[in-house]
Amino acid sequence: MTTPLAAKIAREYGTPCAVIDMDKVERNIARVQANIKTHKSPLLARMQIEAGAKGITCQKLGEAEVMAEAGIGDILISYNLLGEEKMARLGALQAKANMTVAADNSVVIAGLPQAASASGRPLSVVVECDTGRRRAGVETPAEAVALAREIAASKGLTFAGFMLYPTETGWAEAQKFFDAALAGIRAHGLDATMVSTGGTPNLKNVGKLKGATEHRPGTYIYNDRMQVAAGVASWDDCALNIYSTVVSRAGADRGILDAGSKTLTSDTGGGLDGHGLILEHPEAKIARFAEEHGFLDLARSNTRPQVGDVVRIVPNHVCVVVNMMDEVMMVRGDAIIGTLKVAARGKLR
Repeated sequence: MTTPLAAKIAREYGTPCAVIDMDKVERNIARVQANIKTHKSPLLARMQIEAGAKGITCQKLGEAEVMAEAGIGDILISYNLLGEEKMARLGALQAKANMTVAADNSVVIAGLPQAASASGRPLSVVVECDTGRRRAGVETPAEAVALAREIAASKGLTFAGFMLYPTETGWAEAQKFFDAALAGIRAHGLDATMVSTGGTPNLKNVGKLKGATEHRPGTYIYNDRMQVAAGVASWDDCALNIYSTVVSRAGADRGILDAGSKTLTSDTGGGLDGHGLILEHPEAKIARFAEEHGFLDLARSNTRPQVGDVVRIVPNHVCVVVNMMDEVMMVRGDAIIGTLKVAARGKLR
């Protein structure tokens, strides 16, 4: 069944369409504030800061440039930056905002003084530590200490502390890593004024790392099917839905949506069954994609949509979905209140 709001959106704007419920966004922000990787919007970043966030986190320089241009003045780039072109851009950013960057190797650290020199003031650097995710980050406390000393000895750089992203069940191990690294740097006259933990799935663990000074959740502002599966959000906390029209019911147990891989992406969200949850038909499965087609498997669904129905889909991984959009629709209740440009969309470097 198509809701009145869904019918209005389909009539006035068409589908597929990304729609954010601003009441839910504000409620999510009130719970936690900090990271822009999901929404990529200066307006929402300002809402986070007004709600108490000390600054924002970006993954890429391009995102940080959009945020600094909008007046955001305290930015962490949680990603290794390499190359003269990026150092020139980082130096320009550092001249207008308080920048902190992460590093997990000597090659990255060796390039950062160029950015500090260009800005005319010291650049803060945190050491990224791998505490179980096997992504980026040094693997041992000894490596973390060595890099901290290297940063402190580099002209124009200030060692600021450590950045960690523990697994949801690995906080005891992360504590041991951090304690050893902290003792190691203190033995050399250094200290960690910034100890940053991360991840929306870890919201239930905030405060567990003794000595942490901040947490970097990102997805929480919208939430998605992954966060519901992780137990840190409910369906009612999912502020962004894809509104999609059923365009075909060629068989009793199958159908086609007008939202395919170009809208919902092929990200399975770490092994979730299907490519999103249809709120009106939760037993239905978005089984596979073509670029413009979402293939519905209705074999297990007690209710089945009809051609022309507009359904609401909670994406598996909302961060990837938002990066596919030039703009999203904003609503409150049954009212459409405007569109929001995804200003940092496509900033891959």
